[in-house]
Amino acid sequence: MLVPRVPVQFVGWQCRQALPTRRNLAAGTRMETKQISFADLGVSGRIVSALSERGIDEPFPIQTATIADGLAGRDVCGKAQTGSGKTLAFGIPLVERTARAEPRYPHGLVLVPTRELCSQVAEELTTIADAHDLRLTAIYGGVSMGRQIDAVHDGVDIVVATPGRLIDLMERGHVHVDAVETVVIDEADQMADMGFLPQVHRIMRHIEGEQQTMLFSATLDGQVGSLIRRYLTDPIRHEVETPEGMGDDQEHRFIEVHYRDKAKIVEAISRSVGRTLVFVATKRNADRVAADLRDEGVNAEAIHGDLRQQQREKALAGFSSGDVPVLVATNVAARGLHIDDIDIVIHYDPPADYKSFVHRSGRTARAGEEGLVVTLVEWDQRTEVKRLQAQSGLHTEITKMLSNDPRLADLAAFQPEAVVYRKTTMADVSRRAGRRRRRR
Repeated sequence: MLVPRVPVQFVGWQCRQALPTRRNLAAGTRMETKQISFADLGVSGRIVSALSERGIDEPFPIQTATIADGLAGRDVCGKAQTGSGKTLAFGIPLVERTARAEPRYPHGLVLVPTRELCSQVAEELTTIADAHDLRLTAIYGGVSMGRQIDAVHDGVDIVVATPGRLIDLMERGHVHVDAVETVVIDEADQMADMGFLPQVHRIMRHIEGEQQTMLFSATLDGQVGSLIRRYLTDPIRHEVETPEGMGDDQEHRFIEVHYRDKAKIVEAISRSVGRTLVFVATKRNADRVAADLRDEGVNAEAIHGDLRQQQREKALAGFSSGDVPVLVATNVAARGLHIDDIDIVIHYDPPADYKSFVHRSGRTARAGEEGLVVTLVEWDQRTEVKRLQAQSGLHTEITKMLSNDPRLADLAAFQPEAVVYRKTTMADVSRRAGRRRRRR
């Protein structure tokens, strides 16, 4: 039996539940509001208590939108950005609807694109799984297979896995997905971007029966749309819209720097905050920048795809705990890391495209918190950075600074001048073409 739903309107991080009366339909009428609780959504007392112990008392918009349908057994498509709370949006229904399983035949399955995300989703869901006395394990590559095999042989009810390692264990006969009753595909758009959809299809073909499928993604079209059409039955769609540009909780600063001064500038910025995430363009640059920062007296570590999984986990654990205040990362971290309380994101190397700029910047100011994003700009990068600003709706002056500039100690307090970036018109194109002809 389906849980009845009422329209939901999202305003920032507050959820407004519209009362189904004629008065609400009148133009300009102010709707009455009521803060919805997890219990209102049908979540069991055991999970409500487990969440409350972690200081989670009110659902985020994507959770308010999807949990009731998930609990009712509906196939769900959730469109929301990373950091919007979607792990619990699918995790709560998954745990509530999962029963104890036989060894090697889990009843719940979560597919994620990266090792880091796999570990973090498993950690996030373990608390509520414990509340229902369910066994959960993470299966991902880059580490020894032995412990993962032992875990599924001992008995596991929910598996959180990357596609490649899960297929490896399936082929060896250690894990069977025949009995899976609920499957979640998380970060489906990133799964497509990284070329993992063939592996996802391979796993889904082995799942028998009429399982519930929940899919969460920043986009629901393209390859993700084909995944939805193939594996979801009459899915209910919920979208938490985000603005075209940056989030309202992000402050942006653009600093013109000399390339020889960049490490010292990062050192000066990071000294005043707890956690700083620095993005660079290449794996080699990640190692070099981390070493340069250590030379400046900063405890910094690098994370990228060429490191062994143990090294990546060690760097990530140190950053999460605060023992390592600065993490230098390639784009592998832009979508795969879920770390709370990142104070500053620094684009050491400005990204080449708007999409990467959004995802990198989105590592801070998550879940309604505030954060600062700093883009370091060398003299020959000004044009491309201005293009990113225009696409992002940011009208912030690029300010020249040296590493001894006192403003670096508190960039949040520094208020740069506003500038206006207008879109290129056909008249601009015509004038430029005319100037080129005259020069010839």
